[in-house]
Amino acid sequence: MSVLDGAKAAALLFVAAVIQVSVLNSVTVIGGTPDLLLITLCAVALLRGSIFGAVGGFFAGLIVDTATLETMGVTALLLTLAGYWIGRYGETTGRGRHAPVLSVGVVTILYAFGALLVRYLLGQGGSPRVVLLDALPPSLLFNLLLAIPVFLFCRWVLSLGHDSQPVREVRLIE
Repeated sequence: MSVLDGAKAAALLFVAAVIQVSVLNSVTVIGGTPDLLLITLCAVALLRGSIFGAVGGFFAGLIVDTATLETMGVTALLLTLAGYWIGRYGETTGRGRHAPVLSVGVVTILYAFGALLVRYLLGQGGSPRVVLLDALPPSLLFNLLLAIPVFLFCRWVLSLGHDSQPVREVRLIE
């Protein structure tokens, strides 16, 4: 990967973080909010791997934590873990057509549980019923609806200037 790839991934995640904090955090439809940053992170991690996913998740989470003035590092920690594991999924088995939707669905659910757990451990209360039963289903629906368009856009942006073919299989080196 080149410096240009890192710059394009960083720009995608920065723009997604700014849009998430400035616009989408205030949009609530049916009790849920779409998480453009999480979807963009999934797309970047699937396309570029676990290292890009982890580093991108950390810095995007740091931007969100700084912009929202919440507890520093909570979002960065959760997005780092999400980016790393989605990147590992993309490096190993996530090369099919279903990978973006599956990874966004799984990471949306795990992110909600992780955020609830970390906030509980820090002593910042939150109702599990509100987070998991009221807000999670509509947020999951919004994220799944946005998964394919965001993934296609990220794939287009990250492939600008490249003529390489995507990896079709993983081989073990002995």
